[in-house]
Amino acid sequence: MGYEFDFSFLSEYAPDLWRGVWLTLWMTVVSIVPGFVIGTLCAIGRIYGSTPVRRVATVYVEAIRNTPLVIQVFWLFFGLAVLGARLDAFTAAIIALSINVGAYTAEIMRAGFESIPRGQREAASCLALSGPQRVLYVELPQAVERVYPALVSQFILMMLATSIMSQISAEELTGVAYQIQSFTFRGFEAYLVTAVIYLALVTTLRLTLHGVALAAFPRRRRLGTPL
Repeated sequence: MGYEFDFSFLSEYAPDLWRGVWLTLWMTVVSIVPGFVIGTLCAIGRIYGSTPVRRVATVYVEAIRNTPLVIQVFWLFFGLAVLGARLDAFTAAIIALSINVGAYTAEIMRAGFESIPRGQREAASCLALSGPQRVLYVELPQAVERVYPALVSQFILMMLATSIMSQISAEELTGVAYQIQSFTFRGFEAYLVTAVIYLALVTTLRLTLHGVALAAFPRRRRLGTPL
């Protein structure tokens, strides 16, 4: 007997899907900011920091980049609970995503800093800028501009990674889809709709970040450099 598609459940579960969409977006936005800050500070520490700072930053980056995100999430949610530090699903998800994206952002930003011509640093020194001033006002803007496409890709991957949080009962989009298919036994339709929603979310995020690039990097637009 052939399978009959049935999307009638959408009207009943639309509020749940919207709740999942908003939680997915909220996780993404809340994680991007601390993740970018952590990654940038790590990159600066690995390039300009003292030997202990460089070693700590390197251990952090390598440990996070070489272990699965789902294990990091489980350690925060289940592992800390054993030690008496119980976190709710949302808090554990935000911490895990921020730490994870921070490690990957650190390598992206390090490449950006290292791609800046040495003459830029020498010019900043001639202007009597201190080390922190040089990094903040001269190097950081150029580094972000140079690696912006890679940052966008990383942030999009992080949005998709929020789906892992369904493993700790976070009711983001994938978690809601799992609940819907459990109640309706319409797994094909539920996950098909979920995939379409993720595609729309990723497209929206990409267009939003592209708009940010157009506003923040007008020189690249004038030169026709890809954003």
